[in-house]
Amino acid sequence: MLFTAVAVAVSGCQGGGSPAPDDRARSTGPSVSDSPVLAVKIDNVRPARPPTGLDAADIVYVEQVEAGLSRLLAVYSSQLPPVIGPVRSARETDLELLRQFDRPVLAFSGAQSKLLPLIEAAPLRPLPPGEAPDAYFRGRDRAAPHNLYLRPERAVPEASGVNAAEYAGFEFGPAPQGGKPLPRYTVRYPAARFDFSWSAERKQWLVAMDGTPSRTQAGRQLSAATVIVQHVTVRPSRFHDRGGNTTPYTETVGSGTALVLRDGMVHEAEWERGAAESGTAFTTPDGRDMTFAAGQTWVVYAPAPR
Repeated sequence: MLFTAVAVAVSGCQGGGSPAPDDRARSTGPSVSDSPVLAVKIDNVRPARPPTGLDAADIVYVEQVEAGLSRLLAVYSSQLPPVIGPVRSARETDLELLRQFDRPVLAFSGAQSKLLPLIEAAPLRPLPPGEAPDAYFRGRDRAAPHNLYLRPERAVPEASGVNAAEYAGFEFGPAPQGGKPLPRYTVRYPAARFDFSWSAERKQWLVAMDGTPSRTQAGRQLSAATVIVQHVTVRPSRFHDRGGNTTPYTETVGSGTALVLRDGMVHEAEWERGAAESGTAFTTPDGRDMTFAAGQTWVVYAPAPR
Protein backbone atom coordinates (compact mmCIF):
# COMPACT_ATOMS: atom_id res chain seq x y z
CA MET A 1 0.00 0.00 0.00
CA LEU A 2 2.83 2.41 0.77
CA PHE A 3 4.46 2.04 -2.64
CA THR A 4 1.14 2.62 -4.39
CA ALA A 5 0.31 5.67 -2.31
CA VAL A 6 3.63 7.31 -2.96
CA ALA A 7 3.53 6.50 -6.65
CA VAL A 8 0.19 8.27 -6.94
CA ALA A 9 1.44 11.23 -4.96
CA VAL A 10 4.42 11.84 -7.21
CA SER A 11 2.68 11.01 -10.47
CA GLY A 12 2.61 14.11 -12.61
CA CYS A 13 5.63 15.79 -11.08
CA GLN A 14 8.20 17.52 -13.24
CA GLY A 15 6.21 17.85 -16.41
CA GLY A 16 3.04 19.00 -18.10
CA GLY A 17 1.12 22.06 -16.96
CA SER A 18 1.83 25.69 -17.58
CA PRO A 19 5.19 27.16 -16.71
CA ALA A 20 5.34 29.13 -13.48
CA PRO A 21 5.77 32.90 -13.71
CA ASP A 22 9.32 33.99 -14.47
CA ASP A 23 10.19 30.34 -15.07
CA ARG A 24 13.00 30.69 -17.59
CA ALA A 25 15.23 28.36 -15.56
CA ARG A 26 12.86 25.42 -15.49
CA SER A 27 11.58 25.93 -19.00
CA THR A 28 14.74 24.26 -20.31
CA GLY A 29 14.33 21.19 -18.09
CA PRO A 30 13.03 17.81 -19.22
CA SER A 31 9.38 16.84 -19.27
CA VAL A 32 9.10 13.61 -17.32
CA SER A 33 5.55 13.39 -16.06
CA ASP A 34 5.79 10.27 -13.93
CA SER A 35 9.35 10.36 -12.52
CA PRO A 36 9.69 11.13 -8.82
CA VAL A 37 12.23 13.37 -7.21
CA LEU A 38 13.28 12.17 -3.77
CA ALA A 39 14.69 14.64 -1.25
CA VAL A 40 16.24 13.31 1.95
CA LYS A 41 17.23 15.40 4.99
CA ILE A 42 20.68 14.19 6.03
CA ASP A 43 22.24 14.55 9.47
CA ASN A 44 25.64 16.25 9.37
CA VAL A 45 27.06 16.53 12.86
CA ARG A 46 30.23 14.59 13.65
CA PRO A 47 28.48 11.59 15.30
CA ALA A 48 26.42 11.15 12.09
CA ARG A 49 29.39 10.76 9.75
CA PRO A 50 30.18 9.16 7.40
CA PRO A 51 26.92 9.42 5.45
CA THR A 52 25.48 6.60 3.35
CA GLY A 53 24.24 7.10 -0.22
CA LEU A 54 25.13 10.78 -0.37
CA ASP A 55 27.52 10.22 -3.29
CA ALA A 56 24.57 9.05 -5.43
CA ALA A 57 22.62 12.31 -5.05
CA ASP A 58 22.20 14.61 -8.03
CA ILE A 59 22.23 17.73 -5.85
CA VAL A 60 23.46 18.25 -2.30
CA TYR A 61 22.15 21.39 -0.64
CA VAL A 62 24.02 22.68 2.43
CA GLU A 63 21.95 24.67 4.92
CA GLN A 64 22.74 26.40 8.18
CA VAL A 65 20.67 25.21 11.14
CA GLU A 66 20.52 25.90 14.86
CA ALA A 67 23.64 26.76 16.86
CA GLY A 68 25.52 27.54 13.65
CA LEU A 69 25.66 23.88 12.58
CA SER A 70 24.80 22.48 9.15
CA ARG A 71 22.43 19.96 7.66
CA LEU A 72 22.23 18.52 4.15
CA LEU A 73 19.30 18.09 1.81
CA ALA A 74 20.16 15.43 -0.78
CA VAL A 75 18.04 15.27 -3.95
CA TYR A 76 17.83 12.09 -6.05
CA SER A 77 16.33 11.41 -9.45
CA SER A 78 18.88 9.86 -11.82
CA GLN A 79 19.62 6.95 -9.46
CA LEU A 80 18.54 5.60 -6.09
CA PRO A 81 21.15 3.94 -3.86
CA PRO A 82 20.10 0.98 -1.69
CA VAL A 83 20.35 2.97 1.54
CA ILE A 84 20.42 6.70 2.40
CA GLY A 85 21.15 8.31 5.73
CA PRO A 86 21.34 9.08 8.50
CA VAL A 87 17.97 10.81 8.13
CA ARG A 88 17.09 13.75 10.38
CA SER A 89 14.36 16.34 10.84
CA ALA A 90 13.04 18.84 8.30
CA ARG A 91 13.21 22.63 8.47
CA GLU A 92 10.98 25.42 7.17
CA THR A 93 13.66 26.34 4.61
CA ASP A 94 13.13 22.98 2.91
CA LEU A 95 9.53 23.77 2.00
CA GLU A 96 10.35 26.80 -0.16
CA LEU A 97 13.47 25.21 -1.60
CA LEU A 98 11.64 22.07 -2.75
CA ARG A 99 8.78 23.87 -4.50
CA GLN A 100 10.87 23.96 -7.69
CA PHE A 101 10.69 20.17 -8.00
CA ASP A 102 6.88 19.98 -8.24
CA ARG A 103 5.62 17.73 -5.43
CA PRO A 104 8.77 15.78 -4.57
CA VAL A 105 8.89 13.09 -1.91
CA LEU A 106 10.54 14.44 1.25
CA ALA A 107 12.04 11.84 3.58
CA PHE A 108 12.72 13.16 7.08
CA SER A 109 12.73 11.84 10.63
CA GLY A 110 10.19 14.33 11.94
CA ALA A 111 9.82 18.02 12.76
CA GLN A 112 8.77 20.19 15.63
CA SER A 113 5.03 20.20 16.24
CA LYS A 114 4.42 23.77 15.04
CA LEU A 115 6.12 23.06 11.71
CA LEU A 116 4.22 19.85 10.95
CA PRO A 117 1.04 21.63 9.70
CA LEU A 118 3.17 23.61 7.23
CA ILE A 119 4.75 20.42 5.96
CA GLU A 120 1.35 18.80 5.55
CA ALA A 121 0.09 21.84 3.61
CA ALA A 122 3.16 22.10 1.37
CA PRO A 123 3.01 20.79 -2.23
CA LEU A 124 5.12 17.73 -1.52
CA ARG A 125 4.71 14.16 -0.31
CA PRO A 126 5.90 13.96 3.33
CA LEU A 127 7.58 10.66 4.12
CA PRO A 128 8.45 10.41 7.83
CA PRO A 129 8.91 6.97 9.41
CA GLY A 130 5.31 6.94 10.60
CA GLU A 131 4.10 7.05 7.00
CA ALA A 132 6.53 4.41 5.76
CA PRO A 133 7.73 2.19 8.62
CA ASP A 134 8.99 -0.53 6.29
CA ALA A 135 11.21 1.95 4.44
CA TYR A 136 13.21 2.97 7.53
CA PHE A 137 15.50 1.11 9.88
CA ARG A 138 17.88 1.84 12.73
CA GLY A 139 21.52 1.01 12.13
CA ARG A 140 23.78 -0.56 14.72
CA ASP A 141 26.93 1.36 13.84
CA ARG A 142 26.12 4.46 15.87
CA ALA A 143 23.82 5.75 18.60
CA ALA A 144 20.39 7.27 18.10
CA PRO A 145 19.30 9.72 16.81
CA HIS A 146 22.13 9.49 14.26
CA ASN A 147 21.29 5.98 13.04
CA LEU A 148 18.02 6.27 11.09
CA TYR A 149 18.31 5.09 7.47
CA LEU A 150 16.00 4.97 4.46
CA ARG A 151 15.61 2.19 1.90
CA PRO A 152 14.36 4.32 -1.01
CA GLU A 153 13.18 1.38 -3.13
CA ARG A 154 10.51 0.73 -0.48
CA ALA A 155 9.28 4.30 -0.59
CA VAL A 156 9.28 5.58 -4.18
CA PRO A 157 9.10 4.20 -7.71
CA GLU A 158 12.31 3.64 -9.60
CA ALA A 159 14.59 6.52 -10.56
CA SER A 160 13.92 8.50 -13.72
CA GLY A 161 17.50 8.40 -14.96
CA VAL A 162 17.42 12.19 -15.36
CA ASN A 163 19.58 14.44 -13.19
CA ALA A 164 17.35 16.33 -10.75
CA ALA A 165 19.43 19.45 -11.38
CA GLU A 166 17.87 19.63 -14.84
CA TYR A 167 14.43 19.85 -13.27
CA ALA A 168 15.69 22.84 -11.30
CA GLY A 169 16.86 24.52 -14.50
CA PHE A 170 20.60 24.00 -14.09
CA GLU A 171 22.39 23.94 -17.43
CA PHE A 172 25.32 21.62 -18.13
CA GLY A 173 27.93 22.25 -20.77
CA PRO A 174 31.40 23.62 -21.52
CA ALA A 175 32.77 26.13 -19.04
CA PRO A 176 32.02 29.78 -19.75
CA GLN A 177 34.76 32.20 -20.64
CA GLY A 178 36.69 33.84 -17.86
CA GLY A 179 37.19 32.45 -14.42
CA LYS A 180 40.30 32.24 -12.30
CA PRO A 181 42.31 29.21 -11.19
CA LEU A 182 41.34 28.18 -7.68
CA PRO A 183 42.88 25.23 -5.82
CA ARG A 184 40.63 25.46 -2.76
CA TYR A 185 37.64 27.32 -1.35
CA THR A 186 36.22 27.41 2.17
CA VAL A 187 32.73 28.27 3.42
CA ARG A 188 32.29 28.89 7.13
CA TYR A 189 29.19 28.80 9.30
CA PRO A 190 29.38 29.79 12.98
CA ALA A 191 29.95 26.15 14.01
CA ALA A 192 30.68 24.36 10.73
CA ARG A 193 33.19 24.54 7.89
CA PHE A 194 33.25 23.20 4.33
CA ASP A 195 36.43 22.96 2.24
CA PHE A 196 36.42 22.17 -1.47
CA SER A 197 39.81 21.25 -2.98
CA TRP A 198 40.34 20.67 -6.68
CA SER A 199 41.70 17.25 -7.65
CA ALA A 200 43.18 17.25 -11.14
CA GLU A 201 43.41 13.46 -10.96
CA ARG A 202 39.72 12.93 -10.22
CA LYS A 203 38.60 16.12 -11.98
CA GLN A 204 36.39 16.79 -8.99
CA TRP A 205 36.20 19.06 -5.97
CA LEU A 206 37.06 16.97 -2.92
CA VAL A 207 34.88 17.72 0.09
CA ALA A 208 36.08 18.19 3.65
CA MET A 209 33.91 19.11 6.61
CA ASP A 210 35.18 20.73 9.79
CA GLY A 211 38.75 20.16 8.66
CA THR A 212 38.37 16.43 7.98
CA PRO A 213 38.01 14.79 4.54
CA SER A 214 34.40 13.68 4.08
CA ARG A 215 34.14 10.04 3.11
CA THR A 216 31.48 7.57 2.16
CA GLN A 217 30.86 4.41 4.15
CA ALA A 218 33.14 2.68 1.66
CA GLY A 219 35.95 5.11 2.49
CA ARG A 220 36.04 7.11 -0.76
CA GLN A 221 36.21 10.87 -0.33
CA LEU A 222 33.05 12.73 -1.29
CA SER A 223 33.42 14.98 -4.30
CA ALA A 224 31.47 17.28 -6.59
CA ALA A 225 31.76 18.20 -10.25
CA THR A 226 30.39 21.66 -9.53
CA VAL A 227 30.13 23.65 -6.32
CA ILE A 228 27.81 26.66 -6.21
CA VAL A 229 28.37 29.03 -3.31
CA GLN A 230 25.10 30.94 -3.36
CA HIS A 231 24.98 34.13 -1.31
CA VAL A 232 21.57 34.38 0.34
CA THR A 233 19.74 36.04 3.21
CA VAL A 234 19.79 33.90 6.34
CA ARG A 235 17.44 35.30 8.97
CA PRO A 236 15.87 34.04 12.20
CA SER A 237 12.64 32.08 11.77
CA ARG A 238 9.79 31.79 14.25
CA PHE A 239 10.86 28.26 15.17
CA HIS A 240 13.27 27.01 17.84
CA ASP A 241 14.88 23.69 18.66
CA ARG A 242 14.50 21.87 21.97
CA GLY A 243 17.45 23.75 23.40
CA GLY A 244 15.81 27.10 22.67
CA ASN A 245 18.11 27.93 19.75
CA THR A 246 16.43 29.91 16.98
CA THR A 247 16.12 28.06 13.69
CA PRO A 248 17.64 30.03 10.78
CA TYR A 249 15.55 30.54 7.65
CA THR A 250 17.41 30.60 4.33
CA GLU A 251 15.69 32.67 1.65
CA THR A 252 16.05 30.88 -1.69
CA VAL A 253 13.62 33.11 -3.62
CA GLY A 254 15.09 36.41 -4.71
CA SER A 255 18.38 37.34 -6.33
CA GLY A 256 22.02 37.83 -5.48
CA THR A 257 25.55 36.82 -6.29
CA ALA A 258 27.23 33.44 -6.37
CA LEU A 259 30.55 31.77 -7.00
CA VAL A 260 30.65 28.72 -9.28
CA LEU A 261 33.54 26.29 -8.85
CA ARG A 262 34.16 23.94 -11.77
CA ASP A 263 37.16 22.49 -13.58
CA GLY A 264 39.57 23.95 -11.04
CA MET A 265 38.32 27.48 -11.72
CA VAL A 266 36.05 29.94 -9.93
CA HIS A 267 33.50 31.99 -11.85
CA GLU A 268 31.52 34.94 -10.59
CA ALA A 269 27.80 34.60 -11.18
CA GLU A 270 24.43 36.09 -10.40
CA TRP A 271 21.35 34.13 -9.38
CA GLU A 272 17.65 34.83 -9.62
CA ARG A 273 14.59 32.89 -8.54
CA GLY A 274 11.42 34.84 -9.13
CA ALA A 275 8.98 32.54 -7.35
CA ALA A 276 9.05 29.42 -5.22
CA GLU A 277 7.65 27.38 -8.12
CA SER A 278 10.55 28.47 -10.33
CA GLY A 279 14.02 27.08 -10.61
CA THR A 280 17.08 29.23 -9.99
CA ALA A 281 18.68 30.89 -12.99
CA PHE A 282 22.43 31.42 -12.81
CA THR A 283 24.07 33.86 -15.21
CA THR A 284 27.53 35.25 -15.86
CA PRO A 285 28.19 38.94 -15.08
CA ASP A 286 27.54 39.77 -18.75
CA GLY A 287 24.12 38.07 -18.66
CA ARG A 288 24.88 34.73 -20.33
CA ASP A 289 23.65 31.44 -18.92
CA MET A 290 26.07 29.89 -16.46
CA THR A 291 26.85 26.27 -17.29
CA PHE A 292 27.89 23.55 -14.87
CA ALA A 293 30.08 20.47 -15.19
CA ALA A 294 28.23 17.19 -15.58
CA GLY A 295 27.96 15.22 -12.35
CA GLN A 296 26.98 15.88 -8.77
CA THR A 297 26.34 19.50 -7.86
CA TRP A 298 26.73 20.94 -4.37
CA VAL A 299 24.84 24.14 -3.54
CA VAL A 300 26.18 25.79 -0.40
CA TYR A 301 23.95 28.53 0.99
CA ALA A 302 26.28 31.16 2.41
CA PRO A 303 25.09 34.34 4.14
CA ALA A 304 25.35 37.27 1.75
CA PRO A 305 28.17 39.71 2.56
CA ARG A 306 26.96 42.80 4.36
